[in-house]
Amino acid sequence: MTPMTEMPQIEPATIVGTFAAIASTLSFAPQAWKIIKSRRTHDISAGMYALTVFGFACWTTYGALLGQWPLIIPNSICLLMAAFILTMKLLPRAKKEKVAEILDPES
Repeated sequence: MTPMTEMPQIEPATIVGTFAAIASTLSFAPQAWKIIKSRRTHDISAGMYALTVFGFACWTTYGALLGQWPLIIPNSICLLMAAFILTMKLLPRAKKEKVAEILDPES
């Protein structure tokens, strides 16, 4: 008879960190999609998104310096999403329309 191998225990911090990474990453998708669909960014704060982009760039760099993929991956995705929103905010209307048309030609 062979002994059954034990399943490794998942640490509570790993579970919470995974949910935090997923929630943080997904939180930008509704705003980005709304911008693509409506082509409007009037009510979005450029200053807030500039700080958010800077923060995610710092977290990504921090993760890279530590070699910690659980910090690098979600923060890189959040950086890209926040940078997209900021870019759409700062683009002139005509260019914003072109980007949105490429991403959602049906609208």
